[in-house]
Amino acid sequence: MKKSFISLMLLSLFIGVFAVSAQDTVELTIATVNNPDMVVMESFSDVFEEQFPGITLNWVVLPENELRDTVTTDVATGASSFDVITVGMFDTPIFAANDWILSIDALFEEYPDNVQPDYNVEDLLEGVRLGVSYEDELYSLPFYGESSMIMYNTELFEAAGVEMPEAPTWEEIREIACTIHDPENDTYGIVLRGLPGWGQVMAPLTTVVNTFGGRWFDENWEPQLTSPEWNEAVSFYINLVNDCGQPGPTSTGFVEALTLMSQGQAAMWIDATVAAGFLADPSQSEIVDSLGFAVAPVGPVPKGNHWLWSWNLGIPSTTEHAAEALQFITWATSVDYINLVGETNGWQTIPPGTRLSTYENQNYLDAAAFAPTVLALMEAADPTDSTRDPVPYVGVQFAGIPEFQGIGTDVSQFIAEAFVGDVTVEEALERANDATRDAMEESGYYE
Repeated sequence: MKKSFISLMLLSLFIGVFAVSAQDTVELTIATVNNPDMVVMESFSDVFEEQFPGITLNWVVLPENELRDTVTTDVATGASSFDVITVGMFDTPIFAANDWILSIDALFEEYPDNVQPDYNVEDLLEGVRLGVSYEDELYSLPFYGESSMIMYNTELFEAAGVEMPEAPTWEEIREIACTIHDPENDTYGIVLRGLPGWGQVMAPLTTVVNTFGGRWFDENWEPQLTSPEWNEAVSFYINLVNDCGQPGPTSTGFVEALTLMSQGQAAMWIDATVAAGFLADPSQSEIVDSLGFAVAPVGPVPKGNHWLWSWNLGIPSTTEHAAEALQFITWATSVDYINLVGETNGWQTIPPGTRLSTYENQNYLDAAAFAPTVLALMEAADPTDSTRDPVPYVGVQFAGIPEFQGIGTDVSQFIAEAFVGDVTVEEALERANDATRDAMEESGYYE
């Protein structure tokens, strides 16, 4: 009887300890995009969980378009599915204005012990820090930042007897692409995004529109998509890809373009500077020894040709684990994390474009020949002055208004129809312009 009583007491004690231990463990659900840098972040889950044993990580990794829709719907409806969300420079101030995400500055004050030691907000690049702020407060922390530029295969250039101009125009890029283009041997003169989505095809295409003298809206918020500048820019982009680019362009987003470029199938790719790290990584790329870089091309207008963007980690207002979420996002965006990636996977693979100290790190500078160019592009990109004519919005590759997420996606669908020849560019832009004006009128932009 005595033994049985003692056994019951021990079992009860064990169950009690287990229950307390389980209750003390917090699971953070993190929504992020399936870009390579985020996949690397997920791969270090065990390092974080070992350092912070009271927290476990549950990942929801989605394609870019799906992530945007899922996260926006979740925070707007208060569904509280996530404790940490990956948000762009476009989303952060909009989410903050709607109280959908928490102020990082306020969380720093409330939970100072949950901030990664020596975090140093002042080390964040000024342009990126401003882009993720609202009313002078930080509302997300930058995980990686980027501009856009040309990445090209020097071996293919040499074989074709062509050279990259120091400051190329779009016409020069077309001439080079069509000279190298050899689809019978699976070699394409250029790869560009064509996948519908405001953050997919519309990102590079809007920079082309900028350099052709176009703009999304005039100063009275009237859409300008039927302008000659838009028609010329979109026609040029579609013809360039269809004539001298990859097949199936409307299925090509960032990830698909990266694959073609890294496998040596494309001579040029004009896209996010963050891709340079992947293309320079021998474990991910076949063109490490034949990789060149140049500034993004211009058209008749020499501005708005390269963008400014960052993917960031924010904390939804609905989370019940704000302190633990702060612990994670300050860890994942810290110098310590950058060093962890560099020492483990190679310095050329670290998340770029967020910290001044990254561009003072000799290990990174030695491994990443593109680093100074990227920093200069990011510092030169001006979201307040990216178009020839005045505009009422801020942004290089987007218009920084809440309605743009829907508008940009709708416009991209019309352009996709022109890509595959179902409609003319003029017809696509007329329909896109009408849809854009309807959306703006519904949102109260006109009296």
